[in-house]
Amino acid sequence: MDLDRISSLPDDVTEKILARLPLKEAVRTSILSRKWRYKSEMLQDLVFDDRCVSTQSHPTCSFVNIVDHVLLLHTGPIRKFKLSRRDELATRDMDRWILHLSRNPVIKEMILEIWIRNPYNIPSCLFSCQDIIYLELYRCLLNPPRSPFKGFRSLKTLFFENVTIVQDVFENLIGCSPLLEILKLQDCDGFTNLKIDAPKLRFIYITGVFEDVDLANTSNLAQVSIHLKVNVDQRRGPGSSGNFLKFFDHQPHIQRLTINRNFLKYLSIGALPEKLPKPCQYLNFLSVSISFGDPDEISTVLCLLRSSPALQELKILVNPEKDHAAVGEVKSCLYDNYNCAYTQLRLVKITKISCVKAQLDFIKFLLLSSPVLERMTVQPASVDSFSNLLKDLLLFKRDSKRAEIMVLDP
Repeated sequence: MDLDRISSLPDDVTEKILARLPLKEAVRTSILSRKWRYKSEMLQDLVFDDRCVSTQSHPTCSFVNIVDHVLLLHTGPIRKFKLSRRDELATRDMDRWILHLSRNPVIKEMILEIWIRNPYNIPSCLFSCQDIIYLELYRCLLNPPRSPFKGFRSLKTLFFENVTIVQDVFENLIGCSPLLEILKLQDCDGFTNLKIDAPKLRFIYITGVFEDVDLANTSNLAQVSIHLKVNVDQRRGPGSSGNFLKFFDHQPHIQRLTINRNFLKYLSIGALPEKLPKPCQYLNFLSVSISFGDPDEISTVLCLLRSSPALQELKILVNPEKDHAAVGEVKSCLYDNYNCAYTQLRLVKITKISCVKAQLDFIKFLLLSSPVLERMTVQPASVDSFSNLLKDLLLFKRDSKRAEIMVLDP
């Protein structure tokens, strides 16, 4: 008699094997032997996606029937539940599944990728899952129960994409999740002011339409990525309190910062200091999109560079707008900064260069102000500017003897 080596494996090993299989394959293991019959019913991670069904499945093996069957027969705790389905799902079916899950006291991860035509209105029972650590919602409408919602006390990671949620509900959700460390918001609507009160937050990724950004109580942020999708309204005069100071005054531990041009314009609104009163002592990576036709944007970037003594890597994406109008003002801005040395800057990458004078002056400035620069990578916007860019770069002096310049194809 052949030894059934798989069935003799320890329970914790078989659980790890099943966890790495698609759910459909994991359920099929129940026919291997008597010992395997009920193992799939104790899976702690349930992932229902398009791999659960095939196009030739019998009607009784529909996606809805599979989810119902697995949840009905499941024994033991459910740690993770993921629902990802591109075909239309009935709201009543999803409501039934979430109600079932809300009765599971130890669920830690909830991922709902809903592809139905209208946003799925999350049932109120979800908000009773106080032990959730990871919550990811796509194309959903969020309305907590009318009774005071106390947030998710254990939540550490929150990811919303195309989620509709009103201003006060969003602020309450964030403010009442005291352990939140990672926040991703992508193309959400229902609120226009991004106000975050999360003292333990370490990472934030924002893409969307917002009128104001207030990260006042996020002093532990280490990585920030903000992409505004609309031009900001230049509502504040030169004498008003500036967005630049307001934003960076509360970010003493920021290490990596990625911002697009619209957010750079937002930061340029209001008074701009020569440098921050409290420098960004830990900022070592900066990626920014900029138009060299806007002196305010250039001044804002220069102020940020002056305020970042630990900066080691700089990435600049040049906005394709015409930059000729700002040549004189750009040269004046750079002249005032030639006494600044970026003593830690080692890597620079600048893309979409069209070789107008303002851009070339900025490259020349960086080469003369970076004594330990190791590599500058530049990429022209078109083939036409390739040869001219190469000629100009060969003539530029460098403060660093080790600096090499690489020119990429457009």
